[in-house]
Amino acid sequence: MVQSILADQYPATRQKDSYVCLTVSFGLWVLGIWQKQSMPSQEQLWMLGNRDPQLMKPVKQSTQESFRIEYDTFGELKVPSDKYYGAQTVRSTMNFKIGGVSERMPVQVIRAFGILKRAAAEVNQDYGLDPKIANAIVKAADEVTAGKLNDHFPLVVWQTGSGTQTNMNVNEVISNRAIEILGGKLGSKIPVHPNDHVNKSQSSNDTFPTAMHIAAAQEVNEVLLPGLKKLQNALEAKSKEFSEIIKIGRTHTQDAVPLTLGQEFSGYVQQIKYGVARIESTMPRVYQLAAGGTAVGTGLNTRIGFAEKVAAKVAELTGLPFVTAPNKFEALAAHDALVELSGAMNTVACSLMKIANDIRFLGSGPRSGLGELILPENEPGSSIMPGKVNPTQCEAVTMVAAQVMGNHVAVTVGGSNGHFELNVFKPMMIKNVLNSARLLGDVCVSFTDNCVVGIQANTDRINKLMSESLMLVTALNPHIGYDKAAKIAKTAHKEGTTLKEAAIKLGFLTSDQFDHLKSILHPSGCFVLKNNIQPFMPSPE
Repeated sequence: MVQSILADQYPATRQKDSYVCLTVSFGLWVLGIWQKQSMPSQEQLWMLGNRDPQLMKPVKQSTQESFRIEYDTFGELKVPSDKYYGAQTVRSTMNFKIGGVSERMPVQVIRAFGILKRAAAEVNQDYGLDPKIANAIVKAADEVTAGKLNDHFPLVVWQTGSGTQTNMNVNEVISNRAIEILGGKLGSKIPVHPNDHVNKSQSSNDTFPTAMHIAAAQEVNEVLLPGLKKLQNALEAKSKEFSEIIKIGRTHTQDAVPLTLGQEFSGYVQQIKYGVARIESTMPRVYQLAAGGTAVGTGLNTRIGFAEKVAAKVAELTGLPFVTAPNKFEALAAHDALVELSGAMNTVACSLMKIANDIRFLGSGPRSGLGELILPENEPGSSIMPGKVNPTQCEAVTMVAAQVMGNHVAVTVGGSNGHFELNVFKPMMIKNVLNSARLLGDVCVSFTDNCVVGIQANTDRINKLMSESLMLVTALNPHIGYDKAAKIAKTAHKEGTTLKEAAIKLGFLTSDQFDHLKSILHPSGCFVLKNNIQPFMPSPE
């Protein structure tokens, strides 16, 4: 049919071979499909003379056009055109499809790498690196540190244990961004090469542990320590506020002798104060950087003084007292400094677990629990029980504590597996260290703001429990002896009477004598013996 139409419109085709008509027919058929299913590119629109600004806007590229070709030592790979990373990053995404987006390398590590790569570029310039290349690397590294390029770091924690793929991810991103700054072509590695320039005088084996230490130190100083100190101050304020409130103490969860509520809280204050000191005591080792050790700690392919200068630059950029590690072999093969830091955080988690549990139990009730503390009411506590309010902040603290304890187990296992010249649990270790620091710091702030500052003492309940406690009998020990005091307590408990009633019934004390001994209770926290009080002996029968 198409052939006859062409013959009628173009008589010359009658003399041609039928194959010519078939070819033209096929071409028109293809053109029809293109017209129906394809959008014209900007170049095609320009060639057709269409100058409509709306049609000249960027259009969605086809699948083939949205990639560029880059190479690594294993061959060529397609790299998304809108990404700064290169072939090695793409290969890692192909080989390690583990955990998804939630398991990506922590942004704190990426930020630390930005700091390190800038420091290395500046030092390398001192040793002869082209200033134009060094300046472009510095600008790109600053963008990494500022978080402007976070979308270009897709790799997960669960990769090579040295963190090599993340180091190359950073090298590729900075290289391509620097190339772009200098007006070059992405993926060309010209004029800025990811290995020869961005990674100059470096190895993944020393850069990744350096980034680990920078990230950990920043998280501790920016999140963990401020959170702990805020909680410490809030607990100390409550300790002073409650200093005159006398309550019954408890040991083994059973009634014990009295103390003040302020003294009870002072124990929490001291725990957190010690926690801060423990964290701070680990930091001198964390401030030691592995940079300059390169592959195995010998410093191959670096310059004399490179390690010291890089550490000084990092210290200048962060405001933290980083120094070069005195022994690079230890810095690459072991991560005892991070195990130590994690251990200190594990101790803090134990402290927080105890404090939060105490506060929620002391606030249990409101009618059927201990009820000595009144906790802030922040939100409804039940979907079925109207009016119920729960100690949710305490629960959050205890869950965080449990997570930190688990993190420390993983860090401990990772730290104990540094084989020969290189520990290969680096990404997992830093992920857990950073997670613990962030969780602890954040939960301390949340606990302080939403619970601790609003805690009130329920003095009516405290006084009632105090007056009913059998352990007040302990004050009688120096006067009538342990055995008689114990008999008073057991009799009172068995018969449901007061200690005073039991003491009088047993003939161990008179009413006046008992009242006098009871007055020995002192707000400083315990029953005390006064110099002018003589032991009472039971009246002779």
